[in-house]
Amino acid sequence: MLRKKECVAMLLAGGQGSRLYALTSNIAKPAVSFGAKYRIIDFPLSNCINSGIDTVGVLTQYQPLVLNEYVGNGQPWDLDRTFGGVHILSPYEAKKDTSWYKGTANAIYQNIRFMKMYDPEYVLILSGDHIYKMDYDKMLTAHKESGADCTIACMKVPLKEASRFGILNTNPDGTIYEFEEKPKQPKSDLASMGIYIFTASKLFKYLELDEQDPKSEKDFGKNILPAMLAAGEKMFSYRFEGYWKDVGTITSLLEANMDLLGTVPNFELRDKDNVIHSRSPLAPPAYVAGEVVNSLIANGCEVEGKVINSVIGTNCVIEEGAEVKDSVLMGNIVVKAGAKVNYSIIDEDVTIGVKAIVGDVKEVACKVEGKTSGITVLGRGIEVSDGAKVAAGEIVDKSV
Repeated sequence: MLRKKECVAMLLAGGQGSRLYALTSNIAKPAVSFGAKYRIIDFPLSNCINSGIDTVGVLTQYQPLVLNEYVGNGQPWDLDRTFGGVHILSPYEAKKDTSWYKGTANAIYQNIRFMKMYDPEYVLILSGDHIYKMDYDKMLTAHKESGADCTIACMKVPLKEASRFGILNTNPDGTIYEFEEKPKQPKSDLASMGIYIFTASKLFKYLELDEQDPKSEKDFGKNILPAMLAAGEKMFSYRFEGYWKDVGTITSLLEANMDLLGTVPNFELRDKDNVIHSRSPLAPPAYVAGEVVNSLIANGCEVEGKVINSVIGTNCVIEEGAEVKDSVLMGNIVVKAGAKVNYSIIDEDVTIGVKAIVGDVKEVACKVEGKTSGITVLGRGIEVSDGAKVAAGEIVDKSV
């Protein structure tokens, strides 16, 4: 008897993440640490299993080693299945029609055989660089009830920011009559979240047509969605009201971490009915002898100094007299005695020397112009020497 899956998820996780600078020099963006014990990819993977979707293809390309090892066989997310489960899908060589992924649509096209192996009725397309909780089953139900060929998840954004997104122009019943990719003068405040559900047969048809077009940029927003609209296919919007954050920039990554500290009512990671799963390393309970104010402290930490308004990852040491404020420490970091860390994001395996100063207080740093808006960024595995100073807004990927 032929077995099949009603819905297969395809998770785009191969982007370079260049706007995260030193944080993605050696790893893919979905593998970047988040919220003291997670990585960004934990969110879409957890959303899938929490929504009853147990077949996920993870499309990797840029610096995939850490991401591949982290996902492994999918066991932490209950995706270690004999039929289905999680699969790492990297570019491969064949006799024809294969190469490095040229765009989001081409990446999915190159894995049509994987999807067809499960004979799905529907395909869910996801991005691997967003922080949110979402029940995809509710979106799938809406897709089926509307009889749509494609359903696009969307949410309202400030109109002044709408030009940063793909914008949906819709009728009162939710049908989409126009899709504009990052328009200079948006007509609507409904932004695409980069989450699509396609009726599988329609998706395969338009991927194949797009692949035959030499002028196409092989992109969903620029090519596939407009082509479907032009052909008169039935396309619906799906309104999402919860928390969603694209953490593609240094500023948004820091903001999303800070949102965990209770400032956003719709974003609660301690909800036992909708768990975000993680392959978090085993560690002993955190030891706190210093002062901690409005912060998240992961297991394995030793805090004898002061931590204020910060997110501290596993196995970090904040020595006596050290101070960390308005910052994100991603894990295995030592902040030695008397050192000060302000308004910074620090990647794993970093040592900050005695009385070293990293960043500046938030009020001063926010006035610094540049790519990171005054947020100081230290890359993985570097060392800041005793007494050294790293100025606000600096991006550092070598020892100081």
